[in-house]
Amino acid sequence: MKLTSCFILFFFFFCSVLSYSQSKTRIACVGNSITYGYKIENREINSYPAQLSAMLGEDYEVQNFGKSGATLLRKGKAPYWTSNEFKHALDFQPDWVFIKLGTNDSNPVNRIFLTEYVQDYKDLIVSFQQLPSHPRIVILLPTPVFLSDSTGITSGIITERITPMIRQVAYETGCEVINLYNLLIDSPQLFPDKVHPSAEGTALIAKRIFELVRMKSDPSFSLSKKLPQAAKPFNFYGFQGYDFTFRGRNAKIVIPKIAAPGHPWVWRARFWGHEPQTDIALLERGFHVVYCDVSEMFGNKQALSIWNDYYKLLTRAGLAKKSVMEGMSRGGVYIYRWAATYPKRVSAIYADAPVLDLKSWPGGKGKGKGKGKGSPETWDIFKKDFNIKSEDEATAFKGNPINLTRKLAKAGFPMLHVVGDADDVVPVAENTALFEQKIRDAGGSIQVIHKPGVGHHPHSLQNPQPIVDFILRATVTGFQRRRFLLYQYLN
Repeated sequence: MKLTSCFILFFFFFCSVLSYSQSKTRIACVGNSITYGYKIENREINSYPAQLSAMLGEDYEVQNFGKSGATLLRKGKAPYWTSNEFKHALDFQPDWVFIKLGTNDSNPVNRIFLTEYVQDYKDLIVSFQQLPSHPRIVILLPTPVFLSDSTGITSGIITERITPMIRQVAYETGCEVINLYNLLIDSPQLFPDKVHPSAEGTALIAKRIFELVRMKSDPSFSLSKKLPQAAKPFNFYGFQGYDFTFRGRNAKIVIPKIAAPGHPWVWRARFWGHEPQTDIALLERGFHVVYCDVSEMFGNKQALSIWNDYYKLLTRAGLAKKSVMEGMSRGGVYIYRWAATYPKRVSAIYADAPVLDLKSWPGGKGKGKGKGKGSPETWDIFKKDFNIKSEDEATAFKGNPINLTRKLAKAGFPMLHVVGDADDVVPVAENTALFEQKIRDAGGSIQVIHKPGVGHHPHSLQNPQPIVDFILRATVTGFQRRRFLLYQYLN
């Protein structure tokens, strides 16, 4: 009788433990030595899977299935396919799978098989997709390699061949993707041997994965079903894009893998696809990215009319009533004239080396040291856009963003500028510096990131995290904000 009672108690205890274990969200980290934690002291607690586990807490079970030297390629020197780690990862029946493979495939002995890379990656994904647990699969782009030697792991092969193929896989399979390259490209000091990140580097990887795991989403929302039937699909760095004609102008929309709650979006005003790292990072976080070509119209009445109709199309399709406006160079004029006309439709402004006074560029009529060169041909286009007949009338034009600062400040949305201090095309002194002071004097909110020694190009930041953080602060609310603040605390 006592044996029976003990057996019953043990049975219920075993069942409760099993039930508790099964209630946890299981995360499988698949990869090579960077996942394993090679060369990291106390890798059991400092590898990125271990740090991720500590961040997520007891409701999650994170397992490290990294294999040093592993290749994604089946014909590689050490294919992940034949490893015990691969078998154990499948047996784990994960709810999430994070795959980080590709670095070792750049080695000369492996790269000869790169023509098979895409299919091998797709087959690996299918191996996990077919599991009864139906995991959510996320592809991690390879981290930067700071080696100049091409006889082994080779940076150029990774960035120019392997990474584009990984993005192709993400596009064709619909898998989510996290860009670890740009996240760490400005931190070579975190790679002691120029290939493997330190514990501090793996902490950044873990925090980025943590952010995605804990991110709220709206998987039921699909903007693609509401686009014009003639819209043509295209691959935007692994994300689904659509290209179509709107009011006689080229329009583009790129949709995230899973939309964020409230359906936030970024409206790029000019130079589609140029320095896209901020757009890509926001797509990863559930933002839509849109574009409607009103090139060389400088935000005139016709341009604003086209954008007004485009805005109505997008918001009726379900996007948020306010967008983040993104303007590079002359795009600064476009976004600020829109924001001054429709301030309640703007959640934030991100302006990059922006033109804020047309007298500076294209006019070339600034004064003092550092005067901009201007563009006479574009200056003539501007005058035609606004039906300006004389040079004096053009010089006296009061529709520049720098003339609209009181209205913009009163609107209340935050503004971020990224500028190169050595810009001799759109000089900071004639544009952002004056604009910033006027906005502050009027009580507005503006932040400026300066790039010492940098000219008009390159735009943006190699690691767009400061821009992304600014946009998230401006757009997330409620529960999302608490999640974001927690992420900020972990950083």
